[in-house]
Amino acid sequence: MQAPPQPAAAIVRILDALSAQHPGATTELQYRNAFELLVATILSAQCTDVRVNMVTPGLFERYSDPPSLARATPEEVEPLIRSTGFFRSKARALVGMARALTDEHAGRVPACLEQLVVLPGVGRKTANVVLGHALGVPGLPVDRHVLRVTNRLGIARGDDPVAVERQLCGALPADRWTSASDTLILHGRRICKPRPLCDRCAARADCHYRNTRPEPPGGSRATARRRTAR
Repeated sequence: MQAPPQPAAAIVRILDALSAQHPGATTELQYRNAFELLVATILSAQCTDVRVNMVTPGLFERYSDPPSLARATPEEVEPLIRSTGFFRSKARALVGMARALTDEHAGRVPACLEQLVVLPGVGRKTANVVLGHALGVPGLPVDRHVLRVTNRLGIARGDDPVAVERQLCGALPADRWTSASDTLILHGRRICKPRPLCDRCAARADCHYRNTRPEPPGGSRATARRRTAR
């Protein structure tokens, strides 16, 4: 049975430590407006941000706004995004999203979670990315990095992104939601990887994973580190 999440004060302390370790953490997707971030986030599924940033300049040169993309066919979009993977389904999603924005929202990206998540290709994580970064609305995107890091640290429990989002939002003020997600994502990419670099983690003193692991053979973790260093 999993232990309950750490108390709110500990969660804030942990995120303060991680924020100091990763100052200025933000999305690594490049964009100039909410529409471009929405497109880039859809493309980022099962793809690196680096690759998406290589693809979007050419895409936005041809389709600079929802109406222009809405007039395209998926087959016209596919060659421009092929290298991001799953390009056929992504092309259908992008064109469908642009048509919905054009027909239902006058070509504007709505600043409302409920209106965003019904757009083709847009789930809760994508909606929260756009809300928090481009529209000034608090949102806490939960991806695989956030799930891994929060469960290891013990600041949230479970593998359901919505449940983890609610736990974190309940422990943090709304003005920290987006920055907390950015920090956790960056920490998951750089430090708390599938094979974590615990000794480089600024929150290791409070980390549930690190502090509850079995001791390595031959003595304490500190002893093991000293032996390795010799």
